Amino acid sequence: MPRSIPVIALTIGDVSGIGPEVALKASQDQQVLNCCRPLLIGHPKIIKNVASSLHLSIDLQEIDSPAKIISAQITQEKFSAGKVFCWNPVSGSQKDSVLKSKINKIDSHAGDAAYQYLIAAIELAVSNQIDAITTAPISKAALHSAGHYFPGHTEILAEKCSVPNFGMMLYLPPGERILSPNGLGVVHATLHTSIDSVPKLLTQKGIQEKIELINQFMEKVGCNNPRIGVCALNPHAGEEGLFGNEEEQFIKPAVQNAINLSVNASGPFPADTLLKRASEGEFDGIVAMYHDQGHIAFKLLGFHQAVNVTLGLPFVRTSPSHGTAFDIAGQGKADHRGMVEAILLASKLTGQ
Repeated sequence: MPRSIPVIALTIGDVSGIGPEVALKASQDQQVLNCCRPLLIGHPKIIKNVASSLHLSIDLQEIDSPAKIISAQITQEKFSAGKVFCWNPVSGSQKDSVLKSKINKIDSHAGDAAYQYLIAAIELAVSNQIDAITTAPISKAALHSAGHYFPGHTEILAEKCSVPNFGMMLYLPPGERILSPNGLGVVHATLHTSIDSVPKLLTQKGIQEKIELINQFMEKVGCNNPRIGVCALNPHAGEEGLFGNEEEQFIKPAVQNAINLSVNASGPFPADTLLKRASEGEFDGIVAMYHDQGHIAFKLLGFHQAVNVTLGLPFVRTSPSHGTAFDIAGQGKADHRGMVEAILLASKLTGQ
């Protein structure tokens, strides 16, 4: 029997950063409570400490088994600000290890806990016990210090879900700065990697897959026949080979193959003008060749509105576009608007 309102797991991320703060604040936002039932995944004592530091009075409901997540208590009860459901999936001798974490610092205890919270959320989503996951930021360095050698959330999600074709996308809803009526998405042909490695990682097949993924996503948010623009890798789109030949070798053939599959794709275009054209309403989706090519423009357009979406998964996963912000962690200064936007989009994408 489908839930009348989606249950969305909020992983609290790296507890040495702002993750617990933005997750807790977002879980109390009335917009969030109106559209879903948020479930915090993390150590309840961390949540209590954050609430105390923020002078928030909360009624913390500790969930002791995943089965209770889909109970009538969570899915049917009328929620109000102040009630917080929290589940700590870590058990045994490691249950309280995260409490040793140091605020504002890269810490292996925090890195391991962030990993365990995400894995638990994935298992719940795969088994349909929850409807979506929204993740607070993690530290890649802390993740590695704990022995989990992944570049970030996206790669963990893809591996655990065994999906070969996936993508990291930022999405901005329509508004003053985004004139496309269904918003604007940018997916990246390569993920968390060095600039030096980008040309070696680009393939015609990989670029075409990203074109198809963002086309499917934009259709899902209501866009009919999405207009997909594809970035060049090199300045001036290579200037007829003067600045590189990746455009001719990989990108143009990928665009043509997508067109042959009835995708409304075009390019490659110089990235410095394409993102501007897209924001003005000429395109609905963009394929960038590397992380910062898409991220910088999107964060300038709407830092707190941009939502990270992992494409290609069997469930919905979103996150805010910002990082752990160790420099302001524990000070009550974190802006939770990005987390709220990520939860709202996750709720919309569940189709509830």
